[in-house]
Amino acid sequence: MHPLLVLFDLDNTLVDRQGTVSDWAAEFTSRYGLEDEEQVDVLGKVVERAYPSTFGAIRIRYRLPMSTAELWRAYCADIAAMVSCPTEVLDGLDELRASGWRVGVATNGAADIQRAKLQATGISEHVDGLFVSEEADARKPHTRHFALAAARCGTVLGDGGWMVGDNPVNDIGGARSAGLQTIWIGNGRSWPLDDPGPDHMVPHARAAIDLLLLHSADHTRTTT
Repeated sequence: MHPLLVLFDLDNTLVDRQGTVSDWAAEFTSRYGLEDEEQVDVLGKVVERAYPSTFGAIRIRYRLPMSTAELWRAYCADIAAMVSCPTEVLDGLDELRASGWRVGVATNGAADIQRAKLQATGISEHVDGLFVSEEADARKPHTRHFALAAARCGTVLGDGGWMVGDNPVNDIGGARSAGLQTIWIGNGRSWPLDDPGPDHMVPHARAAIDLLLLHSADHTRTTT
């Protein structure tokens, strides 16, 4: 019997990226003496796309004294110091693995910042594999992203599995196209698309984990 695979998105699924980046933007703009409207602009840029080039644009616009590389390194360090993953989620990842699941993280983004978050939160110690899109230029929703993430967990997409994430297009639509079943993290939202919805909708990652644990218990009963 093939192991059960589940891939988790990182940002706004396992960790609260929106809240963390909002707190960071407030500290960043205060540090450089920027105004409230400039804080909104910086936050918008980083929420949309946090890469070194983002900080090159911020440095030029606000005439900051640090180099782009220095700003990027500081951002990675600041976010790593601020981000957290709930204990009940980390415990849940362990419970899944103990129940026979292969557990992975499949995330878009720059390798520097995503790996920093995964290490700082301890998530990297509670999963079987990690894949960040920049590492092989394979972004969700493309199937190759999910295939590479599955490979990091020692499985293949053809064996089936699940994807848990908050983005309707990248996580849910992409995973469905890749042949995975899906759980959408609503974070207080209603499903926004006319497309077929996910297999399940839950409010947060721990609820998704509990659902998967029930699924694996049912799976075990039907195959024994």
